[in-house]
Amino acid sequence: MDVLARRDLFVTGSNPDSRRDYVVTLGSSIPDLLGADNAKVVLRYVPDKLILVPSSLDEYLKALGAMSWNNLEGVAVAIRDDINNEVVPRWLQISVSSAPDGDKSVGHHDIMLEDRQPKWDNAALLSRLRRY
Repeated sequence: MDVLARRDLFVTGSNPDSRRDYVVTLGSSIPDLLGADNAKVVLRYVPDKLILVPSSLDEYLKALGAMSWNNLEGVAVAIRDDINNEVVPRWLQISVSSAPDGDKSVGHHDIMLEDRQPKWDNAALLSRLRRY
């Protein structure tokens, strides 16, 4: 699946209050990713003009799971880039975690990526969030 077809799986709607900052948190999993039973994905974002329809995240993650990946970091970067392109949030945090089946020496593998629009800052809002 090419990147444009993958991104088309996201369904968005209008932000009901684009004048205010608030945090949206969505969580799901990707089955059978890179040999792990389930990779957990948590998406937190501050919407700008658009919000993500939650059910479309599952469809998107299923498509990611069917693709070939070299590492979990590549998956996390793809999610960040795709969300930034389709939803264009003010602030975005992606975490992807798995317990690799193939490597018993590693109990878990976690990646956290964060991004924000230039000049956007709401330290008071972000300081209230539970740490990664």
